[in-house]
Amino acid sequence: MSDLPEGVPWDPATDPPLGPLVDPTPRPLPARVAHRGRSVDLEPLHLRHAPELWRAAQSDPTGASWAYLGYGPFADEAALARFLGGFATTHDPMAWAVRPHVTGTADGWLTLMEIQPAHAHIEIGNIWFSPRMQRSRAATEAMFLLMRHAMDDLGYRRLTWKCNALNMPSRRAAARLGFTYEGTLRNVLVVKGRRRDTAWFSILGDEWPARRDAIARWLDDSNWAPDGAPRQGLAAFRG
Repeated sequence: MSDLPEGVPWDPATDPPLGPLVDPTPRPLPARVAHRGRSVDLEPLHLRHAPELWRAAQSDPTGASWAYLGYGPFADEAALARFLGGFATTHDPMAWAVRPHVTGTADGWLTLMEIQPAHAHIEIGNIWFSPRMQRSRAATEAMFLLMRHAMDDLGYRRLTWKCNALNMPSRRAAARLGFTYEGTLRNVLVVKGRRRDTAWFSILGDEWPARRDAIARWLDDSNWAPDGAPRQGLAAFRG
């Protein structure tokens, strides 16, 4: 078996080689419920969030925050509301509005998507955070709440993150959260009339506890100074 691909697990009792046995029980589907955190709340996305989200979008006059998404920027609040009318009702992706405690307003959204209960595979994606929320404690905790829900509450074995291969902020965010880069699918999509190569990242079930604990320690109140700045970066908690 010396010619097997490096890093691909297999069951030595099988010939030809097969992957290890896993629990085949389908995982539960996510529910459209709220999630509460220390610095942010997630609310099932609804059309009523449109006015707040439109105001949040005005903090990005250049439209750069929409560059790598398949939608936006929107011409006016009515156009955003029309989009939300459909986006908020789908079950895959399933979207949540993000309400940081520091502002008290809906400043973005994110989703669980590519939900495959039979394969225990789920993805976090479709993330749009207004510029005033980006690179904040609330942004990290918003993602963490859904990551923890998928892996701990629902028991998924594989959590993925994918992005335009040119989206360096997204790639850095994936690495910071502990996702492992798996490769790039070349010329796989056309988005807004442009070629998109897609970079893939993952966290597996046996990797998750260490990733979860590092992020939880970074988010803990003891790591935050009175001025709202972290005392240590997330890398310091990964060991």
